[in-house]
Amino acid sequence: MYGKGLVKGLGVTFRRYWNTYWEDITWVLSNKGKRYYSPEGVAHRSSKDARGIFTVQYPEEKLPVPEEFRYIPFLVYEEGPNGEKNVRCTSCGICSKVCPPQCIWIVRTNDPATGRPVPAPAEFFIDADICMNCGFCAEYCPFDAIKMDHNYEIASSKRNVLNKEQLMKPLSYYADIRPANYAREEAARAEKAAAKAAKQDG
Repeated sequence: MYGKGLVKGLGVTFRRYWNTYWEDITWVLSNKGKRYYSPEGVAHRSSKDARGIFTVQYPEEKLPVPEEFRYIPFLVYEEGPNGEKNVRCTSCGICSKVCPPQCIWIVRTNDPATGRPVPAPAEFFIDADICMNCGFCAEYCPFDAIKMDHNYEIASSKRNVLNKEQLMKPLSYYADIRPANYAREEAARAEKAAAKAAKQDG
């Protein structure tokens, strides 16, 4: 019969349309709160139990990203007692060497009196338009100074070259977006410090 596929397609569309409103009604009647614009609603519409339309209303709604999600790298700094920013980066250059698209470049700091290098970057740049978000820089950094961010909303109409000030984020931010990794790293750091102290005492 001609048009059978069209009728079947319209039936699928109508069923999806009906299920959307039926799901909204049952969600309200069961007092589960808002099905839209709430973390619970987004989680439900992302689950296998969702029926009807399950489109996320971006940008008002956003899907939660997993901890290992990676986007543009950022520089970790530790906050001092007087609010100073102690950047972990020593400008060793390992991250720029292992970067496949070569989008990282660093300007080292030199001591003005001696001219010798100081273990801190004067400038640190990442070309976000070239970065492929592979995470090699974070993986190879021996000082845990560079980590992968969760922020993917960095669209720009111009070339997006991020400088040191734009890349710097506190250690507390890293602990917030990657709690399991942060806990693992801090435990390893504490264990290493304890072993070093025991060696000095012995």
